[in-house]
Amino acid sequence: MTADQLTLPPLLGQAPPIDLVNTIWADRHGIHDSLATPRDARHWLTALAPQPPNPANLSDNGLARLRDLRNALRRLAAERTADPRSRAASAMTSLDTALHTVNHNARTAHTWQALELTDDGTVTERTHTSGSPDDLLLRAFATEAVTLFGRWNDLDLRVCLAPGCVLYFLKDHPRREWCSTACGNRARAARHYARHSRTAATE
Repeated sequence: MTADQLTLPPLLGQAPPIDLVNTIWADRHGIHDSLATPRDARHWLTALAPQPPNPANLSDNGLARLRDLRNALRRLAAERTADPRSRAASAMTSLDTALHTVNHNARTAHTWQALELTDDGTVTERTHTSGSPDDLLLRAFATEAVTLFGRWNDLDLRVCLAPGCVLYFLKDHPRREWCSTACGNRARAARHYARHSRTAATE
């Protein structure tokens, strides 16, 4: 397995805040952090394109803030799901701190629409922004997180309880139990093994 494969988590096609939460992930080699280094973070952000702003502009400080935002969202996810997995626990333990982190990043940059006169005399709408590239990137994730977690009572967010998994997923189908097919297969295999082990022990 190459370093690139180790640092890129499974992309489940979830909302960007949940994809950000899932940058902490696990495989048979252990738990990984896809925001561990600037290179890892840019690799992951590029895989998400074109949703976030240009990942090439992410600074070291911006990366630290992105990890803080990720940890805040993991804390919110754990609270919403009553997550029982100790190995999935967020590095941010305070729910108040998590809320402050999300809200702070949601307001660090501004985007607005304005009318402008073009060279040929027509009027057009243009988007304007204020804030650093880091601010714009963090705001993109944070504002979506506000919308997502703001539906707290209706947010059908789940933990994946397959052996060893630390991911979260949005339950988008009544029969969905796992974050991915691979985790579903692993969970069924573990149940099958446990069932046969119990049978063998009683014979």
